[in-house]
Amino acid sequence: MRVATQKLTSQLPLPLLVNSSENKLPELNFHQICRLTIQQLKTLFPIAAIWIVYHDLEEEKRHIVDEYSSEKLCSVQIPQDLTTNSFVSGKLSPDLAYLQAETWWRDDLPVLKVTELTVSDVYHSYVCRISRQSLAIGEYILICTHKLLSVEQQQLLLGNAQILSNYLAICRERSQQQQEILALSQILGQAEHQLRNPLALINLYAENLRLALPEESLQEQALLIRQKVDELSAKLTDLLYRGQRANLNLKKYNLQTIIGECVQSLQHLLAEKNLTINYPQQPVYVTVDNWQMKQVFDNLLGNAIHFSPCGGTITCNWYTYSHEVIIEICDRGSGIAPEELKQIFKPYYSRRVGGTGLGLAIAQKIILAHQGNLWAENLPTGGAQFSFTLPYKRQK
Repeated sequence: MRVATQKLTSQLPLPLLVNSSENKLPELNFHQICRLTIQQLKTLFPIAAIWIVYHDLEEEKRHIVDEYSSEKLCSVQIPQDLTTNSFVSGKLSPDLAYLQAETWWRDDLPVLKVTELTVSDVYHSYVCRISRQSLAIGEYILICTHKLLSVEQQQLLLGNAQILSNYLAICRERSQQQQEILALSQILGQAEHQLRNPLALINLYAENLRLALPEESLQEQALLIRQKVDELSAKLTDLLYRGQRANLNLKKYNLQTIIGECVQSLQHLLAEKNLTINYPQQPVYVTVDNWQMKQVFDNLLGNAIHFSPCGGTITCNWYTYSHEVIIEICDRGSGIAPEELKQIFKPYYSRRVGGTGLGLAIAQKIILAHQGNLWAENLPTGGAQFSFTLPYKRQK
């Protein structure tokens, strides 16, 4: 299986909450993921009590998802203190009360390693830390059982903790992306005021020149300037408003046609460096906003052209699965420095001299709006690869 696919697979279904009335990114419901994990572990072990603790860094709140399956542990269902998001006291066994007090927590507890807590002779307690966050009391999954867990059972617990850890990282990365996209939207709104007036002045001056120039050839050049300014103004309007609409202009398009049109528009850049772009010849139909998807390919292919050596080849491939299509664009350049991989999608960050630093940020915004993901990596054979996913429905 390819690296790109490995990054998208998991053992649990990924629950998404999508607001169809607004063009918002899907939110990962980590609380629901915790609940699914608890239900799965209950089918594997004789669990008396189980809880998962995590922090919402944006809200600065602590959340506990718990379940108790033994009446011997507590005579009533133990609620959480909704004010403090912590356990409250009740009619508990001393062992469970001790575990809920969390005085056993140590900062040096290893991440993604099952540790047995010596609490009592009646119950066996196992904890696995699921993140490296530096918090007073970290994030973890804890189970209390009537029997010792075998090595195989501890591995199953560890596997579920790994899934939780991965989802938690994805949730936080998506949250950070949402904040960056919001900042980008505000930046684009400000750009309108900074670009509209200069474009209008250029248009006016070009028209004045056209009227004053005596030679027809010079008049044609002035007219060409006006036409280009009109095109830029139209693209600016699309960029600022079309991408912000509540609903994208989604229709079924052939990926082969979209990339073919983009390659045609980039011919002058390809000719300058004697480059070739190879892409599949079989049609694949996806439901996208055609104009915005062209912006994605223009940005990614433009980057690949810029960083490719003269006389090289840029490769575009796609692979279809049951629910998504993965598109990969590979160049044979020098690759991306490790410290830059985490920065390249941030607004105003650019590896190109004179670049605006908005191309990749805009591409990411468009892909996220289409319910996909965009990422970059270096190829073992050299060069960089940008990959993104789009929802896909296999044709019957």
